[in-house]
Amino acid sequence: MSRPPRAFPAQPSPAAAALALQRAARFVRRALPLCRAHTVEFFTRGLWERLVAPRPDAVLEALRAAGPLARPLAAGSGAAAAPCDDDIFSSAFCENSEKLINVHLFALAAKYYSLSNLGVCTPLEDVLEALKGDSEGATGIKPDEFMNNKKSHEVQVMSELVDSIANYCGIKQVIDIGSGKGYLSSFLSMQYNLKVYGIDSSSSNTNGAHKRNKKLKKHWRAYQSRGRENLKSRSSEKTNDRPVESEINCKTTDEELLNNASSLQNQDQLIIQDLVPSYGSTEMATPETNTETEADLVTGTQSHETKLSEEVLAVLNVLPADAVEDFSSSHCNCRELCEEEKVLRKMTSLKTKARKSSESNLYFPLTSCITAETELNDIITDLEDCMLVGLHTCGDLAANTLRIFTAKPEIKAVCSVGCCYHLLSEQFESQEECHDQVWGFPMCQYLKDKGWCCGRNARMSACLALERVAVGQMLPTESLFYRAVLQVIIEEIYGVTKSDRHVGKTFSKSSSFIDYVRRSLKKLELDDSKLPDSRIMDYYEKYKHRMNELEAFNMLKVVLAPCIEVLILLDRLCYLKEQENIAWSGLVKLFDPVKSPRCYAVIALKNQSCSS
Repeated sequence: MSRPPRAFPAQPSPAAAALALQRAARFVRRALPLCRAHTVEFFTRGLWERLVAPRPDAVLEALRAAGPLARPLAAGSGAAAAPCDDDIFSSAFCENSEKLINVHLFALAAKYYSLSNLGVCTPLEDVLEALKGDSEGATGIKPDEFMNNKKSHEVQVMSELVDSIANYCGIKQVIDIGSGKGYLSSFLSMQYNLKVYGIDSSSSNTNGAHKRNKKLKKHWRAYQSRGRENLKSRSSEKTNDRPVESEINCKTTDEELLNNASSLQNQDQLIIQDLVPSYGSTEMATPETNTETEADLVTGTQSHETKLSEEVLAVLNVLPADAVEDFSSSHCNCRELCEEEKVLRKMTSLKTKARKSSESNLYFPLTSCITAETELNDIITDLEDCMLVGLHTCGDLAANTLRIFTAKPEIKAVCSVGCCYHLLSEQFESQEECHDQVWGFPMCQYLKDKGWCCGRNARMSACLALERVAVGQMLPTESLFYRAVLQVIIEEIYGVTKSDRHVGKTFSKSSSFIDYVRRSLKKLELDDSKLPDSRIMDYYEKYKHRMNELEAFNMLKVVLAPCIEVLILLDRLCYLKEQENIAWSGLVKLFDPVKSPRCYAVIALKNQSCSS
């Protein structure tokens, strides 16, 4: 008998979280001119001359020597050990001109105000240890062969944590906000036997799940065929080693497994027919588990063939009904059913649905747009004690997830990893007052009282991946240079300073700068006939020697990126600390930031769910 769960690890106090936020905000405010500058306007607005005093080569050298590009600070060492160096770090900028004048201090400050050094994060290992106690995690399905490396890493780590929180809170229902193509939802359902509702605003994501079902069928046929061959092989190998009666019993057992599996398959098909509702803007799609398990089934066939007969039933319990071919050679054509058969099937469906409703290993994809005012019980009719999760929820959706969590008593826990900070709505970005709008940033009272505003360009900078740059995945300097020079051309030649159109991924399709410019002008609906190739190349030659300025400038923005992310994440944590019904809340680093740059989760548990 396992002992009860351990107490949760220490959490940052409201005062500690608020202090960390205030100190980081003070530094970022000084750096905002850099953050808010748009690389597209690098030459047209003279950004280097306006914002940076040292030479480009001196900037790059200082960042590599002292900044995050060198190596992360160890906890409690170097600058991180100092109780308060805020005044020193602020002197990296000129008081009057706001120019960056001391890159060395700037680089140290960028590390100093990162989440890993502010002392407000809880190690994932400590959280898992407290949640699990002596219990062991689930083993079985692995996503690394049917998802890319990044998604596989994210899903495996986060699903283990979500399952541990659900077990700790004694709940079986999980609501995946912004579920996308259902990678996390389907894995939670299949691997951990949870009842998962995946809510996404895009119906095309549900269509993508159906396409993956078709792929899974092919792999399932191979899995089934290999299994039958394995059964025959095992039977023939043991013919001389045991009595005939035992062989018959063994065959009978295997056949019963297959027949039972076929029976379950037929029942699940009836359930689906009965559960599909009429279509609407907030309707539930066909309840099914997403089918990213296709490669895992093939891998399982190769490495565990001897266990097939024991696993068939278990696999069928977690596969979507329409992803598996019937074991029977004859297939029923539902269009040819007589009325009596239809009634009989309907009755059977209702009985089966009632029996299956208590089972939890299901994934229900739903289509709905989630806002802070969303009533989940309007979307999920059997809403019960549950937890909210979100893996890379875009923009305001991450903030709204936290607001729904704090407002609804039936939601006992939340685990949210946000992304796409540039899509956040900011209360103080616009001069227009919208009293009824719920904003994505800021959430906490301190930043609201200060009227804090990052601006879209700064939030875009927060999406940059410092850790990837630090290991050699450099920025696309040439494409950024092309775009900045193009901006000079369209302003000087065409007089266009603002446009709703974008050039998109033109660089990757272009064979030269001339080709890039002409393709881009067409996208911007500008006449390129009056611009000869020689004139285009004149612009290129004029600015090419300043490409190192652009590289250094963008590196400064990359180094600042974690500090802006700190503001956004600490704002969310402080918001949770302001609520009265929350027993534990913290920031936890879930992912390897090289694989998944948006790697921090905001986690919280309600009072009745946490014993600490």
